Amino acid sequence: MSPVDFLERLWGRKRKTGTPFRKDNIMTNFIYLFRGGQTPGASPEKMQAQMQKWMSWIERLRKQDRYVTGEPLESGGKVISSERKIVTDGPFAEGKEIVAGFFIIRAQNLNEAVEMSLECPVFENAGSVEVRAIRVINP
Repeated sequence: MSPVDFLERLWGRKRKTGTPFRKDNIMTNFIYLFRGGQTPGASPEKMQAQMQKWMSWIERLRKQDRYVTGEPLESGGKVISSERKIVTDGPFAEGKEIVAGFFIIRAQNLNEAVEMSLECPVFENAGSVEVRAIRVINP
């Protein structure tokens, strides 16, 4: 496998034409796990304004070629646990602890990923962002 093939496989995409492969421009994928930050009972205008802040932030990340994907999560679900594979309704945690959504982003390192997360609109409503590197497992 050539170095270019390896890096394209690592990144999960083809490089942009004219972008040389250098050690300093290899990015790692990170996940942002958003907790809390919901505004139940907010007016439609406030909800629309909040959504616009999220869309603006996503657009800034896209323009920097940092945004990969992301989605909000439904509030309910199922939890499967133990060797017996017990299925229960859930997750049952305090509202501020439930994962409300996620983004996959690209950054040079954990510190840069954290720095980029500081613009997240979730903080305006007492939410939090967990930033974790996504481990690459080669098949």
